[in-house]
Amino acid sequence: MLKVASRIGCALGFGLAIAMTPTIAAAKNVSLTIVSEFRQNWVRNFNPFNSAHRLPTTMQFIYEPLIVFNELQGGKPVYRLATDHRFSSDLKTLTFDLRRGVKWSDGTNFTADDVVYSLRLAARGGALDVRGLADDIDSIIKESAYRVSIRLNKVDTGIATRIVRAPIVPKHIFSMVRDIPNFTNPDPVGTGPFTQVPMFSWQVYMQCRNPHYYQNEQLKIDCLQSPIITSNKDLLAAAIKGRLDWTSSFIPNIEEALLSKNPSTRYWFPAAGSASFVMNFKSPNENNRKAFNNLSFRRAFSMAMDRKRMVEEAGSGYWVENNYPSGLGDQFKSWSDPLVRQKYGKFNTYNKAYAAKLLRDVGFEDIDNDGWLDNPDGTQFSFEILVPNGWSDHIKTVEIAIEGLQELGINASLATPEFGELVDLVKAGNYDAQFTNYFAGATPHLYYHSGFHSSQFDKNRFAGHHYADEMLDKLIDAFNRTNDEEVRLDIMYRIEERIGAQQITVPVISSNFNYQYDDVNFKGWFNEENPGGIPVIHPDIPERLLHVLSLEPVISDTVMN
Repeated sequence: MLKVASRIGCALGFGLAIAMTPTIAAAKNVSLTIVSEFRQNWVRNFNPFNSAHRLPTTMQFIYEPLIVFNELQGGKPVYRLATDHRFSSDLKTLTFDLRRGVKWSDGTNFTADDVVYSLRLAARGGALDVRGLADDIDSIIKESAYRVSIRLNKVDTGIATRIVRAPIVPKHIFSMVRDIPNFTNPDPVGTGPFTQVPMFSWQVYMQCRNPHYYQNEQLKIDCLQSPIITSNKDLLAAAIKGRLDWTSSFIPNIEEALLSKNPSTRYWFPAAGSASFVMNFKSPNENNRKAFNNLSFRRAFSMAMDRKRMVEEAGSGYWVENNYPSGLGDQFKSWSDPLVRQKYGKFNTYNKAYAAKLLRDVGFEDIDNDGWLDNPDGTQFSFEILVPNGWSDHIKTVEIAIEGLQELGINASLATPEFGELVDLVKAGNYDAQFTNYFAGATPHLYYHSGFHSSQFDKNRFAGHHYADEMLDKLIDAFNRTNDEEVRLDIMYRIEERIGAQQITVPVISSNFNYQYDDVNFKGWFNEENPGGIPVIHPDIPERLLHVLSLEPVISDTVMN
């Protein structure tokens, strides 16, 4: 018999009604218990175009991508709904060959019509353009029932990695919806492995096998189970009791805190991207805007950051300090211009005395004697730094940052909205400052495009500074208009110079991917010996689809009751 990880009791300790347990256990499915996002409650929304409020198991597991570009393996394409892709000789047309024999979970055939419809939604721009494609796509053409071509406005050899992140939805469903951005899509129809929702409550929901999934023979998991977990602390408590299979949480001193209490837990921390403080250059508060738009203030902010303490206390020593002026980090050290670090590196090191001098020299002083610095024109300013609720490592990082700022006389405080609310605030520019991590990518381009290109201001939290620089946009775009590696390196150097000179963000640490798994019930996990891809279960990690397909139950004599 299979010893399966239904573990429905996982959420009981956090308020689940006990009466719910028999209902789920009776299904006798091979269920994988995951924690892919912290929330206070689940709301039934499977709309892939609603990035702020959709359920975290929507992408990949319901709406399978055309391709997964495996970043841990140098961006290697793993074909899913597509079977091939190629550029024309002039690099301005990208063609996808589509997989035949795929069906939507309601039994309808998947064809080029669905891909054309979905990508045309994105090409219109606005709320449906979740990957910022509208400015790059000239036209989308159905070449045949299983071939689609995309004509580009300009050469962009990296655009395939963004196109495949756009949701591919069933035309026969979404074309009937009048208001797609506000559609909750409660009963989703998808091509992915888990499309059926047999149980849903605010405390836990299950997503089970798509009866028409084209790789059902390879899939050894029947259901994904998602209990409500509100914070790293709650997750640790559940993991100690052995109630979670796959998590991606920050756990300080993991050997002592978790492994000593649950020895079947395993972890792997592959290198990830950077994390920075971001000030909103277009803050709705005029006085805060004045401070943020002052280069000396931004540099003083950066020099007030005790990066070593952040690594040791907030990161439990897992992270490393990031003193790169552009925030590039050690992961992309080979792309870094040493001259840029030489010129601006001092502004990205901890030096409170010099930070205070920078502020004095440009006129920041406590004019009204209230204990806080005022702008050079005498106006008061104060601001909150946003960080998602429950992200304990990031919260501690911000607390350390606030200590440093307040010691300089800067009136900064902490705010912890829910993740979805934070994303909405940052995309709308309706906030003052935040602390955010970034995607890494196979090259630095993903970091720079998502974090600094003006087209991304309203698309994600990474470019929340709203600092517009036309030349910076052109340089970021130019990287993917050539295959010449020497030219690409020169472009990266120029990007770093531009960001470093203006201290657009305040980089502080380079992080790792937090990933834990319990190997009692399943095998095939990605780890150092099996580095199949980024192992994180978070919603923005396409490789999690490859990961779940690699898992299978451990055979045991234990029989579940």
